[in-house]
Amino acid sequence: MSQPLVKLSSVDIRAALETDLDALLVLEQASFETDRLSRRSFKHWLKSKRCVFLIAQDQSGLLGYGLVLMRKGTRLGRLYSIAVAQQSKGLGVGRKLLQALEEQTVEQGKLFMRLEVACNNEAAIKLYESVGYRSFGVYKNYYHNSIDALRMQKPIHQRLTQRKWPEYPWYQQTTEFTCGPSSLMMAMAELKPELDMSQALELDIWRQATTIFMTSGHGGCHPIGLGLAAHDLGFTAKVYVNTDKALFIDGVRSEHKKTIMRAVDERFKQLAEQRGLVIDYSEPSLDQIQQALESGSSVICLISTYQLDGKKIPHWVAVTHIDDDCLYFHDPDPDEASVELDNQQVTDCQHVPLAREDFHNMSAFGKNKLRTAVIISKR
Repeated sequence: MSQPLVKLSSVDIRAALETDLDALLVLEQASFETDRLSRRSFKHWLKSKRCVFLIAQDQSGLLGYGLVLMRKGTRLGRLYSIAVAQQSKGLGVGRKLLQALEEQTVEQGKLFMRLEVACNNEAAIKLYESVGYRSFGVYKNYYHNSIDALRMQKPIHQRLTQRKWPEYPWYQQTTEFTCGPSSLMMAMAELKPELDMSQALELDIWRQATTIFMTSGHGGCHPIGLGLAAHDLGFTAKVYVNTDKALFIDGVRSEHKKTIMRAVDERFKQLAEQRGLVIDYSEPSLDQIQQALESGSSVICLISTYQLDGKKIPHWVAVTHIDDDCLYFHDPDPDEASVELDNQQVTDCQHVPLAREDFHNMSAFGKNKLRTAVIISKR
């Protein structure tokens, strides 16, 4: 006898209880051939405070469950297990359960959700991709039957945030070395929507603000150079930098290059004095950045990409908002900048959350802990 169809409107999501244990075990047995959670494991997680454990049910009983583990000392939640009853598949129960898991994981202070899924589970992968998960690696022979696991991640706090923040202009940098000009264009376009964010302007700003050399390849942009570019484009700029020494030369080996970079640094300072550009030789604090945003100014900030991609590279971003939990920024450099972006990838680069307590570490670059930001205002 066939099971009646499940109506999504009648499905309730609630916290799992110890009284659900027998039904959970039945669902687990029916859902997985290997790597099943045991009765002992279910008992442990039903009592644990370091997880989000939800079930989906209707009048007929248990339709699904989801278990997210809280990774201590990180901003990560891990979708440890999720299962949906056979009669519920394809009806939206899994999607509804996953959304509830994400929302409660955000309430626990987590910014990202990670998961592993069998590489041959096309239906599950399709579901995860449709709600914003992106693959970032593979675990070989992860499951007992030697099937590989696809590793996926989603910025869950970011998705919820994007529903409430107003639109902020985003621009994708067109070269590997123009994050500064691209971030500055976004900040200026927030103040002046008619600004033409184009490659021509991007490269013009880079030519004006470049340090000439970096550790390798083309030089990045100096904060005073970016401030001067904003000034010349009709804005008022204030530069915060926590040192008056020449910037970015720590990783440069060539003495010739260091000499050129020092000369460029000195020239920027001379031009700033001539044009009345304010330079504050102190660390830009979260409070100062927040006050600038609340007063109607725009902010660009230098971060180290180490926590994003494992590379110690200085990177400019445009700060979009600050709330009680996070600082949010637009990143002009997607992971695959050479590939045409779809809407989901563009969204991944917008309002990227950075926990307030993580800002101090991420906004420092190099062994001398360079910290700098540029505040742009209407003139």
